[in-house]
Amino acid sequence: MESRKVNVGLMFITAFLLSGCSMFMAMHGQEDANLSVLTVGQDRGIVDLNLGGPSKTYISDGIRVDVHEVQKGNAPSVGRALGHGALDLLTFGGWELIGTPVEGFQGKTYTISIEYDKDDKLVSVNTIQGHIKESKKEEPKEEIASTETNFAPKP
Repeated sequence: MESRKVNVGLMFITAFLLSGCSMFMAMHGQEDANLSVLTVGQDRGIVDLNLGGPSKTYISDGIRVDVHEVQKGNAPSVGRALGHGALDLLTFGGWELIGTPVEGFQGKTYTISIEYDKDDKLVSVNTIQGHIKESKKEEPKEEIASTETNFAPKP
């Protein structure tokens, strides 16, 4: 009887120690990048403040192209975290086997290229199709194309 109490106690301690990963991931997601603040003629430093530093930079004939990876759909969420916490309690931590992978696949990562002139002023913003990655998967599609977004200079 004594060993049964010890086993149950160890099970509760283990469940408590293993729980919380999906809650943590839900609370610490990444805010969606605000691409609406980008305008033609904007300084490169302002773009980097909004999107963070580029993952790659190419320079050719005085034209600079920065490649950024931005995430959509993985904003921090108190509601998701509370849901994971409640399910952790109800299942004695067993929910983590489902909840952690669910949180791991939240959001999509998009690759965009931003072109600057010789004065580091924004000229165009393009999405790079074929480099859209769903969360941790890094399987590019076969066709790699570039589509220019509709950025017009503000009057």
